[in-house]
Amino acid sequence: MTDARAASAASTSTPARSPWPALWALVIGFFMILVDTTIVSVANPAIKAALDPDTNNLDNVVWVTSAYLLTYAVPLLITGRLGDRFGPKNIYLTGLAIFTIASLACGLAPSLEVLIAARAVQGLGAALMTPQTMAVITRTFPPQNRGAAMGLWGATAGVATLVGPLAGGLLVDGLGWEWIFFINIPVGIIGFIAAVVLVPQLPRTAHKFDILGVVLSAVGLFLIVFGLQEGEHYAWAAWIWAMVAAGVAVMALFIWTQARSTGEPLVPLDLFRDRNFSIANLAIAAVGFTVTSMALPQMFYLQLARGLTPTESALLLVPLAILSGVLAPFAGKLLDRTDPRFLLVPGLLLVGGSLGLYVALILNDAPIWTFLIPSALMGVGNAGMWGPLATTATRNLPPRQAGAGAGIYNTTRTVGSVIGSASIAAFMQARLEANLPGAADAGASFGSGTLPPQIVGGFSQAMGQSLVLPIIVIGVGLIAVLFMRRPSMIRPHGAPRETASAAQAQAAPAAAGE
Repeated sequence: MTDARAASAASTSTPARSPWPALWALVIGFFMILVDTTIVSVANPAIKAALDPDTNNLDNVVWVTSAYLLTYAVPLLITGRLGDRFGPKNIYLTGLAIFTIASLACGLAPSLEVLIAARAVQGLGAALMTPQTMAVITRTFPPQNRGAAMGLWGATAGVATLVGPLAGGLLVDGLGWEWIFFINIPVGIIGFIAAVVLVPQLPRTAHKFDILGVVLSAVGLFLIVFGLQEGEHYAWAAWIWAMVAAGVAVMALFIWTQARSTGEPLVPLDLFRDRNFSIANLAIAAVGFTVTSMALPQMFYLQLARGLTPTESALLLVPLAILSGVLAPFAGKLLDRTDPRFLLVPGLLLVGGSLGLYVALILNDAPIWTFLIPSALMGVGNAGMWGPLATTATRNLPPRQAGAGAGIYNTTRTVGSVIGSASIAAFMQARLEANLPGAADAGASFGSGTLPPQIVGGFSQAMGQSLVLPIIVIGVGLIAVLFMRRPSMIRPHGAPRETASAAQAQAAPAAAGE
C-alpha cells in the first residue's frame, strides 16, 4: 500500500508548470554525454599516435571508449533507483559535477593509462545523469504525449552526432586531442546552472538497494567485456575464454537472484511482462552495439586509408546529423498517433542498408563524396529509431517504477555499446591479421596517421569487412521489433491533448495498485 500511495502521490503532485523547460535543461547534460562519445571516436587515431604510438594493436586505444562505457553501464541499474530515492534533480547534478571534473582530468592525462582511468570516472558521472532524464519524462509527460518529448531526446542524439565529430575534428586539428575533453567544462557549468534553476524537485520514493545484485552485475559485466576486449591481444588463450564463460555464469546467477528476491530486486522482472518493454530493450541493445561499433572502422578507414583529417572525415557525417535532428521531432509527434512499428521497421532497415552501402563503397575504393549518400540514409533511419524505441519502452511504466525502468533501458543500451566496442576491436584486429599477415614485419603503424602504399588495400578491405558485424546485429534488432504490439494508449489523430492527460490520470492509480 505504501508503494501504491507513493505512486499515486507522484502522479497527482507532478508540478503544474510545463515540463518542457526542465527537459531542455536535462537535455544539455544528455547532449554532452553523447557528444563525448562521438568526439572520442574521431580522436582515437590522434590519441593513439600521441599516447600509444609504438604498438600495432588497436585494442589498447579502444579502451578509452570501453572503460567509459563499462563504468557507464554497470551502475545504471542502481542510479535509476537513486533518482527515485533522493530525487532525479539531486542525482543528476551530482553526476554532472563528476562528469565535468573528470573531463578536466582526461584533458590533462599524461599517459594512455591515466586517460583510461579518467574516462572510467566520466562514465560513472554519466551513469548518474542518464536515467534521470528519462525518469523525468516518464513522471511529467502523459503516456500519450511522450512521443514529442522523446522526439526531443532523439533530436538531441542527432545533433550530438553532428556536433561531436565536427567539434572533435576541429579541436583535434586546431588545438589537439586534449581539447575534446576541455570543451566539456563550460558546457557542464552551463548545464549545472540550468538544472538548478529549471528542474523541479519531484516526489521521492523509498527504495531498498539490492547490494548483492549490484556486485553480481558489476562482476559479470566486467568479466565479459574484459575478455572480449583483450581476447585478440592474448590470442584467445584458454584463460580468456574462461573469463568470458565466468562472466556469463555470474550474469545468470544475477538473474536467478533477481527472480527469487523477496525484497526489492535491482531489476524488477515484472516489467518484462510488458512485451513492448522487453522488445524495446532487446532492440536498443542492438542499436547501441551498432552505433558504437560502426564508428571505429569508418574513422580508421577515412583517416588512415584515405588520408582525411579528423575534420574532413567528420564532415561526411553532416547529412546523418542534420536529417536525424530535423526529422526526430516529427517522428516523435507521429508516434503519439500510430503503431511504433511503422517508424521502427523502416528506420532500422535504413540503418542496416546504409551500413551495407558503406561496405560496398569501402571495398570498391569509391570517391569520397559518395560517402555522403549512406550518411543521409542513416540520418533518416536514426530519426525513426532512437525516439520511437524510448517512447515504446516507457509508455506503460507506472510512476513508482520510472527510475527502475529508465535504469534498465539505459543499461541494456549501454551494455550493447560496451559489447559492440569490445567486439569490433577484436573483429577489426582479426580482419587486419587476415588481410595483412605481414604488416607488422613491414613496419606499418596503424596509429601514426600514414600507411605504406602497399598495405592500404588490405587495410581498407579489413575495415570494410568489419562493418558486416554491426549489420548483422542491427538485423537482430529489426526482427525483434516486428513482434511488438500496438500500445493501448495512443492518442487518435485529431484527439485533444487534454483527453490524453485525463486518460493518464485514470491509468496512474490503477498502475500503482498492480
